Amino acid sequence: MSLQPHDHIVKSYDEERQRLLGEILRMGEMSAAQLEAALDVVERRDDKAAERIIGNDDAIDALEKEVSHDVMKLALRGPMARDLREILAALRVSSDIERIGDYAANVAKRSTALNQAPPLPHTRGLNMLGQLAVRQVRDVLEAYRNNDAAAAQQVRDRDAELDAIYTGLFRELLTYMMEDARAITPCTHLLFMAKNLERIGDHATNIAENIWFLVHGDDALPPREKRDETNTVS
Repeated sequence: MSLQPHDHIVKSYDEERQRLLGEILRMGEMSAAQLEAALDVVERRDDKAAERIIGNDDAIDALEKEVSHDVMKLALRGPMARDLREILAALRVSSDIERIGDYAANVAKRSTALNQAPPLPHTRGLNMLGQLAVRQVRDVLEAYRNNDAAAAQQVRDRDAELDAIYTGLFRELLTYMMEDARAITPCTHLLFMAKNLERIGDHATNIAENIWFLVHGDDALPPREKRDETNTVS
């Protein structure tokens, strides 16, 4: 039986939605890989690898523009309410992924400055924070792939753990800087890198909240614990 014109339209729309999802997930994988590579160059103190990571950020930016173009194509097809949520979520999620890629590149960039000083033991704490951020990004991308609001909610809840590790590292670095003036410059770089990782966790949380919006619409999100106490550190 041949397809009717309406069937062709529906099939084409579904294909475009799948293409958009694939682009966003590919973009997310690139950002997660960037983050893992950035953490690796901090450990290995590898300036050349860091420069490659910084250069790779352009590819993520280009893919975000592709996603925006495809979102506009879908929006012009006269979507229904659920589809409109999907389109809005896609725009927001791709923007968060692009920022994650930016922060990963910033970590790599800071690592080259950090390499001008002798190695510090605090990079281990930075790596622990980074590995949790990687897990948050990968888990929220999987939740987005599966339209899984419950899994997204778990990612959102875990952000408090990331905040707590960040606050602990922040306090440790401040103490070290007060005890040894020679540590001020490298520890400042580490503070900025740690803040980048904490912000990556925030963007993973944003994606989780957009998955909730995609599945549940405007239903209120459950309250969330925050443990970033760096603004209150005296």
